[in-house]
Amino acid sequence: MIAPTLPRIICTIRELPDLTAHAGSDFWKTIQPSSLSEAIGGGEPDQPTALHLACDARELRVLFHSTDRDPWATLTERDGPLYKEEVVEVFLDPVGDLECYFEIEVNPLNAVLDLVLRRTRSGYAKSLAWRCDGLRTRVTFGTAAWTTELAIPFSSLIAGPPPAPGDTWRANFCRIDRPRTGPRVLSAWSPPRRPTFHTPERFGVVEFRAL
Repeated sequence: MIAPTLPRIICTIRELPDLTAHAGSDFWKTIQPSSLSEAIGGGEPDQPTALHLACDARELRVLFHSTDRDPWATLTERDGPLYKEEVVEVFLDPVGDLECYFEIEVNPLNAVLDLVLRRTRSGYAKSLAWRCDGLRTRVTFGTAAWTTELAIPFSSLIAGPPPAPGDTWRANFCRIDRPRTGPRVLSAWSPPRRPTFHTPERFGVVEFRAL
């Protein structure tokens, strides 16, 4: 049973435009954003993040608009430890049983880390062998902000048909902000209430709806 305190976000099924990573575009302005909250206390971070979701029959689109006075990263290789710098992260559990979930990270240099985690007797085991085939990402920079857009093919996550209206997934959408002169700030759409995003029981609910 899903805890009633977990957040729910609507992902509308609609025709998608090209990948732009532009939060102010005509398309993304039509989608009501959600906010990321501080991971432990649930308050508003000093540098907030807006989250938008949409999809079509082929892919899930995720857009993060991250306020940031000094966005930075140095890592550029695929599957590098992006979480040691600044990054946005997507966690997806299409089945919703919390036995297995996917994680995709993108940093300000548009480097990608993708992996799958499966429940074991002692916790969750990570596998970097998984590739999100067909994944597309883009990063743009504006005034004191960076914006990340991900196009995640459903075929890389599930074997059956794409989500239909009324279907639900468990998911979370997170950010690691590392100011150069202060401590890191963890924020999440569904705050895990502890200093790690790997808390699948705290994943919120994505509900798919027709436009």
